[in-house]
Amino acid sequence: MRTLHVIALGGTIASSSPAGGVRSGGGPTGTPSGAAPSITAAEITAAARLDSLPGDPVEVTVEQLAQVGSGSITLDILHRVVRSARAAARRGATGIVLTQGTDTLEDSAFALALLNDAGIPIVLTGAMRNPTLPGADGPANVRAAAVVALAPEAAGLRAALVFADEVHDPVFVRKAHASHVSPFTSGPVIGALGWVAEDRLHLPHVPVPRSLPAGLAVPEHAEPVAPEPEDAEEVTEGHRSAPPNADGDPHDSGAGDGFPRVAQIEVGFDDGLEHLAALPDLGYAGAVIAGVGGGHVAEWAVERVAALAARLPVVLASRTGAGATLESTYGYPGAEIDLLGRGLIPAGCLDPRTARIALTLALARGIDPAEVFAAFR
Repeated sequence: MRTLHVIALGGTIASSSPAGGVRSGGGPTGTPSGAAPSITAAEITAAARLDSLPGDPVEVTVEQLAQVGSGSITLDILHRVVRSARAAARRGATGIVLTQGTDTLEDSAFALALLNDAGIPIVLTGAMRNPTLPGADGPANVRAAAVVALAPEAAGLRAALVFADEVHDPVFVRKAHASHVSPFTSGPVIGALGWVAEDRLHLPHVPVPRSLPAGLAVPEHAEPVAPEPEDAEEVTEGHRSAPPNADGDPHDSGAGDGFPRVAQIEVGFDDGLEHLAALPDLGYAGAVIAGVGGGHVAEWAVERVAALAARLPVVLASRTGAGATLESTYGYPGAEIDLLGRGLIPAGCLDPRTARIALTLALARGIDPAEVFAAFR
């Protein structure tokens, strides 16, 4: 029997609105209030009808690790996801489906592609239409993600993002539309790795494994948090709850305060970057500079960038969001040869957002950031 573990973190896929669109406590009495996460992991899983997947029967376990909007997902929560994936793998799980909000789905997917060492894939998905709306897409997305997580062809993936029946590499996938029902793309060059059709995975492209420093591994134990009495997991027919996780309250979102703060600075037109000098005093431990084009700044900003790089690690990325940071083409002041010569670290094919996650994790583990970014050059 195949075993699938479903972890839920909240988001649109778990959101509902009270009748008439009015929620008590959402503002002044009687004012309209929008959808918010309240639907459980077990309910999300049941709606996907995973018991009707073709092939051998699938045993499904569920776990509610958080119930928050996607903007409140933290690295602390994702560390707990990795520990839960390890525990599920030890119990014999074939794969993990992780549901959360779409706003940071790409960020979580990339972080888990760096962190997941459970030996089974974590497949992330969500929804653009909450379950109270006509045409809600959550159940179909969860079903497609389950197909991928259970497929032998996907066994070597650390993480994947599955949405609207497409399978995406976390390194390149982006949410490219604020409200479209199919908002994710891996363009303009890479494209999706594959797709799901008729409950079957088609995976013509598989990413080359990247060599990452062993020191990135998530610690096996976190600081204990006292569980609350109501922590029991809800169970629906055909599903059983997972054992309690070692981190305590599954509804506690975690603040992520134990991770260093990394600034992400996009270079604008005619931008002198005067505010860079304040970053160390504001408590930042590193920075990502999203330069124009291949990774460039104005010549009158060079000394400010260099002064920051002398105080803390600075990664140079391209604000375009595609391609790779140049390293040896342009030599004028403020171009990539000049900046890399002043100690900046090239982001390689990582965009500024993924570079920020990679730098944060490297600093949190005391790893030379250059070792991490070497895997993406």
